[in-house]
Amino acid sequence: MLRNKTARRLAPLLLPLLAACAAPKPAPDHGMLELEVANTEHAFAATMAKRDFAAFQTFLADEAVFFSGTQATRGKAAIAQDWQAYYAKPEAPFSWEPDQVQVLDSGNLALSTGPVRDGAGKRIGTFNSIWRREAPGVWRIVFDKGAPVCN
Repeated sequence: MLRNKTARRLAPLLLPLLAACAAPKPAPDHGMLELEVANTEHAFAATMAKRDFAAFQTFLADEAVFFSGTQATRGKAAIAQDWQAYYAKPEAPFSWEPDQVQVLDSGNLALSTGPVRDGAGKRIGTFNSIWRREAPGVWRIVFDKGAPVCN
């Protein structure tokens, strides 16, 4: 009998909670997410301009894969080791900026792509980066591959 009384008293409190759990999640705001990724890509690129190798590493997912030609470097530590040389000199050897960003309907993965320029500003390639949303407002790069400029 005690169980039934307790259940009757708790039911009005629990039903809205159960209904909220069953309700579909609202669709992500793609415009907001694309802006987040673009801002993240700009901040990532700024690490090169500012010569801030420590900041560069914070954008890498632990399991990231970066391509250089046909070779793939796997993992944050190995990528950081490969890229450290790019941060060694006072002048940045190249720069990049996104000109397109797309986010999956799930809101969890995004592609950013855009021009890569040498130290003099001449376009030398195109980068393609895949970003994963690890928390609200936090994107980490999971894949990166560049391509030469097509003539």
